[in-house]
Amino acid sequence: MALQTPSTDTRQAYQEKVKAQLDKINAQLDEYRAKADQMKSDAAVSYHSTLEELTVKRDAVQAKLEELQSSGETAWQEIQGGFESAWNELAKSLEKATKQFDS
Repeated sequence: MALQTPSTDTRQAYQEKVKAQLDKINAQLDEYRAKADQMKSDAAVSYHSTLEELTVKRDAVQAKLEELQSSGETAWQEIQGGFESAWNELAKSLEKATKQFDS
């Protein structure tokens, strides 16, 4: 789920792509939350812990996106690097959670 940002992407197109990906992640988190709620207590604790970790990382990505949206053109590239780092952490955690929830 890496964000590929070709140099032809405009700032607006990049932000729209990120928002669409975040919408998908939010839907996936809702699905996982529903699965965790149906589990027996021991498994549910583990799943809820994983969901909490994902939610924190998703919130960090959301905060970086908001920072990107409000940044000036000069700061855009600097902030974009921090955003992509947060995005990559979220993507790795989501991949790990997908394996856990789908097994």
